[in-house]
Amino acid sequence: MQTLIESRDSVNRWLERYGVRFGVYKNGVFNEQFFPFDSIPRVIPKKDWDVLEKGLIQRVKALNAFLWDIYHEKSIIKDGIVPEEFVYSSKGYMPECEGIDPIGKVYSHISGIDLVEGKDGNWFILEDNLRIPSGASYPMIAREITRKVSPTTFIDNSIADNRDYPEILKDMMDTMNAGRGINVILTPGRYNSAFFEHSYLAEKTGAVLAFPGDMTVEDDIVWYTGLYKEKVRVGAIYRRVSDEYLDPLAFEASSLLGVPNLFQAYKKGNVAVINCFGNGVADDKGIYYFVPKMVKYYLGEEPILHNAPTYLPYYKEDYDYILANIGKLVIKDVSEAGGYGVVFGRDLTPEKLEELKSLIVEQPRRWIAQEVIDFKDLEIIDGEEKVWRKADLRAFVVSGGSGANGGVRVWKSGLTRFSRNPASFVVNSSQGGGFKDTWIMNE
Repeated sequence: MQTLIESRDSVNRWLERYGVRFGVYKNGVFNEQFFPFDSIPRVIPKKDWDVLEKGLIQRVKALNAFLWDIYHEKSIIKDGIVPEEFVYSSKGYMPECEGIDPIGKVYSHISGIDLVEGKDGNWFILEDNLRIPSGASYPMIAREITRKVSPTTFIDNSIADNRDYPEILKDMMDTMNAGRGINVILTPGRYNSAFFEHSYLAEKTGAVLAFPGDMTVEDDIVWYTGLYKEKVRVGAIYRRVSDEYLDPLAFEASSLLGVPNLFQAYKKGNVAVINCFGNGVADDKGIYYFVPKMVKYYLGEEPILHNAPTYLPYYKEDYDYILANIGKLVIKDVSEAGGYGVVFGRDLTPEKLEELKSLIVEQPRRWIAQEVIDFKDLEIIDGEEKVWRKADLRAFVVSGGSGANGGVRVWKSGLTRFSRNPASFVVNSSQGGGFKDTWIMNE
């Protein structure tokens, strides 16, 4: 126990020294907070990981097929699998993307899929993050530091090496790269919640870390100027800026974070944008309900991994069930992220439950409801004692690279987040959670 405490404290001191923090911008205020590391790893046996890997590849392939379809033939709508209004009313749907052919037909190059393990050993997918999922850098640097403070840990255990994530990213960016240009990671700057990750991944992949104003577009070609004002062509942009701020001439005119005319260069196929414009329609919490149907529709396969039991008030049967059972369900606002907008019916007073019911009646498209999954607790060290806390796993799936499975690879690691509140099921870093290493066993 003392060794675990010392290891935790040593790693966290190094993380502080390296400036590994997580920023939260909410209600016009930026707060930067430490993202604490716990030294007891999550261990996933090889046989379990093999199933997860296949299921994650399957799911991301279906989601990419859906994005192509929605912006082209729209077959899934015409065949009545996904209601038309669910697509076009989504905040993430971008009509400007209609008919655009991204390089390799890949939309979600980096997918962050959030899962929980039930107490029966079954895994459930809670959320698909296909826009700008963050978090891969934290387990990478934590393990890098652990190798320094406890050199024998990874010698004595047969654990998959997680140092290949930069190689996987670079391979994908090189494969997607248009015009043999340089690879760039576009950051909105120091006050972004994941700025540490932007700079860390740029260093590890050999990509250029670009800030607003570092790139220009001329004749539908993107150029990087940077510090020395020497123009270099850009072939791939791993953007860490939201869609609406990426191009002030095409979207939000007040944005100072994007590149004027970037969308035009993207439309012409002269630059790869990673992840693509318009992906938000596929990670809408309402669309999440239909992902198992997408797997069957596009791939002709049964889903390997399942959603949490979910109800959509769009359908009368689900609508009636939600209103009758709201006190035992989790209600989620589809427009929120980062653990915000998640309400447990059991925590509300009768008056608040009635208020929530009224909101669902007035705006059924805004909400989904799920059964509460009593997902697995993991041991953490709280102070100087071991306690049990809720934890999830964000798996990272990279699409568009070279190699097998159509260039889709699942990183053999992941971000395990845990709640530090014994009464909470919400594990998001923005809600004050911590993280731990994820050991994928080789045998």
